[in-house]
Amino acid sequence: MNNDDVKYVNSARILLDTHTITYNSGEKPSTYIMPGMPVVLAVLMLIFGQGDEAIIAFRVLQAALQAFSIYFVFIAANQLFNSRAAIISSIALALYLPDYFSSGVILSESIFRTLILLLICFSLLALRSQQTRYYVIAAFIVGLACYFKPHAVLFPAVWFVLWLVQRISWKKIVKFTAVVSLTMILLLSPWWVRNYITFDKFIPFTQSAGNPILLGALIDYGAPSKAFIDAHPEYEGNSDYIFIGSDVALTETAKKMIIFGFKNQPLKYLKWYTIDKVFGLYASPYYWKTVFGVNIWIAAVYHVVFMLLGAAGLLIMLLRAFRQNNIPYLFILLSFAYFTVIYVPFVAFNRYGYPNVFLIFLAAGFFINWAVAKYMNRGASNSHNLVIKERTV
Repeated sequence: MNNDDVKYVNSARILLDTHTITYNSGEKPSTYIMPGMPVVLAVLMLIFGQGDEAIIAFRVLQAALQAFSIYFVFIAANQLFNSRAAIISSIALALYLPDYFSSGVILSESIFRTLILLLICFSLLALRSQQTRYYVIAAFIVGLACYFKPHAVLFPAVWFVLWLVQRISWKKIVKFTAVVSLTMILLLSPWWVRNYITFDKFIPFTQSAGNPILLGALIDYGAPSKAFIDAHPEYEGNSDYIFIGSDVALTETAKKMIIFGFKNQPLKYLKWYTIDKVFGLYASPYYWKTVFGVNIWIAAVYHVVFMLLGAAGLLIMLLRAFRQNNIPYLFILLSFAYFTVIYVPFVAFNRYGYPNVFLIFLAAGFFINWAVAKYMNRGASNSHNLVIKERTV
């Protein structure tokens, strides 16, 4: 505990003691983060006290969520594919060590991953049945997820695209849109009211996007290039000035760097904002400390193998989605694309890619099941042909 985790714990204690939501602001109210983590920790502190017991309780809670997630992975994969693919995906994730590591850290990834998994399950039900109640539940989950990571807010756009693909009537589309919007507004309104009362202006989510955007504009998260400093003398003499200022100022600096980069090194920056960002999210496991004494390299090999299997599965799903107009497959592909692309403008590394990894494991289970079925069918076909030849002879 030496970074965001400590700040979350401190914010929870202040929330419990002074009823103020803070982060990086002493005891002054702030909108630097969404309040999900401080609220969860504060509730546990209210029950177990503000010592280590509450931290242990939070870890146990996350472990329970990870355990239940295996069941929901089975449910999702069974809806998408079949029971064998669901069992393969579930076992593969049960052996995935980053899930155990994530259970132990005081960060939001485990809770957010669980919410996204529930969102996938209820979205599949909603898209299959087109029943309003499932869209209400799914919209509630989106709103709840926003209290931990606000970039989930645009996820209903995925449903909208699929409504168009399914050729749902505009009457139903307007109805579903109204229901989803109303549900999310009601759920997020306490945060909006708090921000308006506290800061006298409408703040939908947070005021901290500038720093992640700025860091995301730096290739390999290194120092800004000398060419950029020469082109912008206002930063000359001390490159640390780039990271000083308000959220708006940091965002403006990021825009300058992005424009300068694409103008002077277009291919390098294009690679950075496409291939490199995707690799940053998924190429290595979210496994910063060993679990059960298992070396990082073993966890990395396991991770890479399933990322490759999952990539193959996603490719087959993509082909079938277009050839067979398979809406569930298209939904998984669009969901994965959404939670990947949403990070492209910002910092993109394995911690932020981790909540989406279960989607790749679903695809890996699908691919393994597909490969096994192919092999068994080929073996059965060869045996059948052999019997025919023997009878002919």
